[in-house]
Amino acid sequence: MFSTIKRILIGRPLKSSALGEQKLAKLKALAILSSDALSSVAYGTEQILLVLAVVGTVAYWYSLPIAAGVLFLLAALILSYRQIIYTYPHGGGAYVVSRENLGVTPGLIAGGSLLVDYILTVAVSVSAGADAITSAFPEFHDYNVVIASVLVIFITILNLRGVTESASVLAYPVYLFVFALVAMIAVGGYRIATGQISPDLHDPVGTAVPGITLFLLLRAFASGCSALTGVEAISNAIPNFKDPAPKNAARTLVLMGIILAVLFSGITYLAFYLGISPKADETVVSQIASTIFGRETMYYFIQATTALILVLAANTGFSAFPLLAYNLASDKYMPRMFLQRGDRLGYSNGIITLGVSSIVLIVAFSGMTEELIPLYAVGVFIPFTLSQSGMIIKWLRDKPKGWQLKLLTNAVGAVITFTVLSILFVTKFAQVWSVLIFLPIIVYIFIRINRHYQDVGSQLRLDNQTPAPHIKGNVIIVPVAGITKVVENSLTYARSIGDQVIAVYVAFDRESELEMEEKWRARYPDIRLVTLMSHYRSVTQPLTKFIDIVAAKAEEDSYAVTVLIPQFITKKSWHNILHNQSSLLLRTYLLYVKNVIVTTVPYRFKK
Repeated sequence: MFSTIKRILIGRPLKSSALGEQKLAKLKALAILSSDALSSVAYGTEQILLVLAVVGTVAYWYSLPIAAGVLFLLAALILSYRQIIYTYPHGGGAYVVSRENLGVTPGLIAGGSLLVDYILTVAVSVSAGADAITSAFPEFHDYNVVIASVLVIFITILNLRGVTESASVLAYPVYLFVFALVAMIAVGGYRIATGQISPDLHDPVGTAVPGITLFLLLRAFASGCSALTGVEAISNAIPNFKDPAPKNAARTLVLMGIILAVLFSGITYLAFYLGISPKADETVVSQIASTIFGRETMYYFIQATTALILVLAANTGFSAFPLLAYNLASDKYMPRMFLQRGDRLGYSNGIITLGVSSIVLIVAFSGMTEELIPLYAVGVFIPFTLSQSGMIIKWLRDKPKGWQLKLLTNAVGAVITFTVLSILFVTKFAQVWSVLIFLPIIVYIFIRINRHYQDVGSQLRLDNQTPAPHIKGNVIIVPVAGITKVVENSLTYARSIGDQVIAVYVAFDRESELEMEEKWRARYPDIRLVTLMSHYRSVTQPLTKFIDIVAAKAEEDSYAVTVLIPQFITKKSWHNILHNQSSLLLRTYLLYVKNVIVTTVPYRFKK
């Protein structure tokens, strides 16, 4: 039944040879990997205006030079990540760049930051989409958490079905959103150029603003940089592209940068020219669309596509998180399960982990993840800064052709991203202080996982200096609860593999002990029976003590000890609940006892 439901939801398993069919062309990749970055234009301008509003509407003209600064940083990031794509064509982005050029710890900080950031991407985006839905239908407001969780499950299943299927579904909403905003910017620009919109709605550029400070402008700039979240996703997901993957990824990155620049600058200019102020109950994009189109069809189309892309922005996390987890797992910093492809050739363990983590976050914060947005920004600017710094080290070390220009690009990017990161920490410390706690914990977990794998490797590795242990023979211990076909089946097998066979019976009273010894002598006179008395009706405790004694003696004499556990297998799985599971408990315990081999001899019932 489970396999049937799984096949309905996820689809039929794909052969490994079909992996090439799961690669993305540029247009689909743009939709699936850029949704987070493109959706950020819906709130990037608003974040700038919210800070400037502290000193009044007269300060809104500063949004234009601030937006120019954000675009300058965007250009630096696009050029930098384009270089990273060609330099590190196997993906990994900031994690790989930082680890190889700055060291293991900076690499793990970058990787941990991005993993958390992708979880936040899903939680924040889906919660924002759920808010948009419940704003339109207020009667469902109390079900925000349920709606958001269902949306996460839907996107998780969509990604489990495969990269190309999710891209095919998500491409339409993304491109409809781009079309809607480009149309709004074009119509707004036309109406401004033809004088249909009054120029008196805003204060002129250059107007003196009492109370404005450099710190406030830097804070507004840092807030506006929230429009740049998701830029790094393409460099993490290069293996998802069709060949030549680096070239296609680089072109997709540039195309995303151009679209993002057009939308962000257009919305910022329209917001300034129309004199738009942030409102608690209406977004800046909604106010612009309402002013340009009125509350007509086009306005509702823009609102619908904006709400949709806010939900689908979560898919960037589903595309990048599994690949980043794969890179970390390849380097033995995350569990090896993240290396495995699922039925549909995606890294399904990474997809499921991201989905579950996001739902936990949504439930923990009751769907109100506004407080997580500063963490969201910090989580992306830490790897931004580390990757830029790592590339500086690489150019200084390798000095390839044209390295000076590449070095300048990364140096500018590193200075700006570090400045933004510093401003975020200084101005929003009350909201982002937790990153100073959970990020070291994540790095510590990575290091402990790696240490475990190193220890396992050293113990598994063949060493010519250490000879294999010599085994003289095999002592078989068979726990028995009576004389049955199950026991006889196990004893027959024990005789075939052991030099000595010892049956062990645990009695709860003297009468049952004597009765068992008598029956045993009659049936198996050639097999030794050891009876143990248990005054407290425990089977496992006296049995394990006996096994420990035998194992210690056998080790001295270079004998192996095998505990052979008889186990009957019921015809129907539900029959298991009708029987005690003492054999399972015994096996579980013995697996952790040194110098003891544990094996099970099944006896299958026919009815």
